[in-house]
Amino acid sequence: NKVSLAFSRDQQEKIYVQHKMQQQGAELYQWLEGGASFFVCGKKHPMSTDVEETLLQIIQQHGNKTVEEAKQYLHKMEEEGRYEKDVY
Repeated sequence: NKVSLAFSRDQQEKIYVQHKMQQQGAELYQWLEGGASFFVCGKKHPMSTDVEETLLQIIQQHGNKTVEEAKQYLHKMEEEGRYEKDVY
């Protein structure tokens, strides 16, 4: 189990979720490959769209996938109930 938190308002330099994801991209991808679930909760724009774009980039980079293959990977995770969004 792992939780990685980003507090964008608690310091002068804003650190967002996607920054943490990029820093830990290889590990995040290995977790996904191992069956991990990924949940996005919060504001739809721009947070959830930025997080999803970063997730696709990580899948591409660390999975050696094309843009289309990364989208298919994420869609498969959605179908399996491993990628969920609760955004407003």
